[in-house]
Amino acid sequence: MTLSTAKPRASNSALRRFAVPPALAATASVLGRRAIQAAGVVLLVSTACFAIVQSLPGDIAFRIAAGRYGYDQVTAASADSVRAELGLDRPVWLQLVDWLAGLASLDLGNSLVTGASVAGELGLHLASSLQLAVAALVLALIVGATVGALAAARPGGILDRLTTVWVSAARALPPFLLGLALILLFSVHLGVLPAAGHGEANNIVLPAATLAVGLSGLFARVTRDAMAQIRQSDYVRFAATKGIGSWLVFLRHVCRNTGVTLIAYVGVQVLVLIEGVVVVESLFAWPGLGHALVHAIFWRDIPMIQAAALALALMVVAMNTVVDLATAAVDPRPRHKEAVL
Repeated sequence: MTLSTAKPRASNSALRRFAVPPALAATASVLGRRAIQAAGVVLLVSTACFAIVQSLPGDIAFRIAAGRYGYDQVTAASADSVRAELGLDRPVWLQLVDWLAGLASLDLGNSLVTGASVAGELGLHLASSLQLAVAALVLALIVGATVGALAAARPGGILDRLTTVWVSAARALPPFLLGLALILLFSVHLGVLPAAGHGEANNIVLPAATLAVGLSGLFARVTRDAMAQIRQSDYVRFAATKGIGSWLVFLRHVCRNTGVTLIAYVGVQVLVLIEGVVVVESLFAWPGLGHALVHAIFWRDIPMIQAAALALALMVVAMNTVVDLATAAVDPRPRHKEAVL
């Protein structure tokens, strides 16, 4: 009996020794799910963009020729030459298959207008969009979380009521209208910030502020509601009765649990941020993906349209992946529960 019970203990110990840590298993699970989602997004977005561009009114070859030579120099002969050169007279399904085949080999092709590599241009535009999105998100989190925490300290107070008004006004104000108002105030009347451009440190202030205003109001409301609820929870009251300092209770229990809610909400609002990037970049002439996408649609540059739309969609998937990993790092309870099961 002694030998029969000793062997399972040894085998269980060996299994525990070589078991995958819960944190690593949770990370691998998240990355696996998001990789499958990214593959589906690539196929869906590419096909949808191709179909939409083909259904747009007007002659694609004529638009591309106009982008190359200018409207004054475009003739029926030049449009026919572009059509034959780019293979636009082939069946539509064959053009889509060629694009997907190139995408499978990580070849995004060349711009139909400039002839430059789409991957090279996309890298420059993507870096600018990420710079703007990160700046807006950081600004919104800092302002929103700070105001929300102060409002939660006194529910029903003046700051709490002002936060409610701020959230309603920020949600009702379209990004392009807010951007125009900021341009009129800080560029036209005060003259302290440039209205458009890229390359200088102050060029990013107005577009980032335009994107951050709406998000900061939402983050403030979420932070306020989460903190007010957590402060009334049993575990926070129990921690206070143990004699733990109020600041330690606030940092260890209130802030950490509020962070779980706020991080998850950030992932939802990324869609709003990506949507606003397209409009704001065009308004401020910021050379990002949104700006490139608008010009590519105007000139019917199909490879650039598909690549820009694909990058915007994958940015959403990537941001959701980061949110999932950050949530798992802040709140380890789900992965520990899975490990026990």
